[in-house]
Amino acid sequence: MKVYHDLTPGAPRAAVALGCFDGLHLGHQKVITAACGPGLTPSVLTFADPLGELGGKSGGQLATKRQKLRLFDSLGVEQVYSLRFSAIRNLSPEQFVDEVLVGVCHAEKICCGFNFTFGYRGAGTAETLKALCAPRGIDCEVVPAVELAGEPVSSTRIRALVEKGDIERANRLLGRPFGFDFEVVRGRQLGRTLGTPTINQVFTPEFVLPRFGVYASLVRLNDGDYYGVTNVGVKPTVGADAPLSETWIPEYHGEDLYGENIQVELIGFIRPEVKFSGVEELQENILRDGGTAERMMRAYLAKQNS
Repeated sequence: MKVYHDLTPGAPRAAVALGCFDGLHLGHQKVITAACGPGLTPSVLTFADPLGELGGKSGGQLATKRQKLRLFDSLGVEQVYSLRFSAIRNLSPEQFVDEVLVGVCHAEKICCGFNFTFGYRGAGTAETLKALCAPRGIDCEVVPAVELAGEPVSSTRIRALVEKGDIERANRLLGRPFGFDFEVVRGRQLGRTLGTPTINQVFTPEFVLPRFGVYASLVRLNDGDYYGVTNVGVKPTVGADAPLSETWIPEYHGEDLYGENIQVELIGFIRPEVKFSGVEELQENILRDGGTAERMMRAYLAKQNS
């Protein structure tokens, strides 16, 4: 998969999915797969953080840049334009279509969501895009809102679920497990002395912060997937400088993972974060959480394979 961070002309005869794709949830996936038909190069044109560039707050990312690229690749995308919003923000809708979609992307098909806007100050809508594409011989497909169990799928709704710890519902709306792949950093190594060594990953300020507590997790390493026990929070028993993810991987006995970007996916909420009387009670609860996480992971994998 080729990735462009500027307006470098790409492959001829492309089908281009347009959007921020901040959550890459079921609705976003439907827009992207609509651009992955035969005969045209499946492509995505997206933006890293348009609200941030405009001085606003993104509201909490639901996927890191690395995760987004992996997900694009898994959906069949062959080229990605990951642009700074400033590169196109002053273009009129007509200029955006002619200079970017036609001149750079060589688009013969465009796919977008029903609420897509583009052009200077968001002047263009999905209907504007269809009207501009028609005389230029470009097929334009507008994907309607996606609902699951009668409820709309949206990044805002998924963020709210993550923030209150309802990971299972969030994962259903995402169409994938919610997770992160932050760099593993050194901690106080208390877990090592307790016989439960952990990997520590600090949340970046722009990423959504899940409800503080303990989760069953799936940890994806180079030698395979493992179940994990992930604590998200500030470790009230021993203290932490900032919110972080601390994951014990009971069945992993390999080398240290410091400096690596490890994918941790949250599968289910076990309990809120608690301040214990001391490290002995903390150790007892970690071991108990390990058994719970293993049972939850077995049930999750059985459901995935059914």
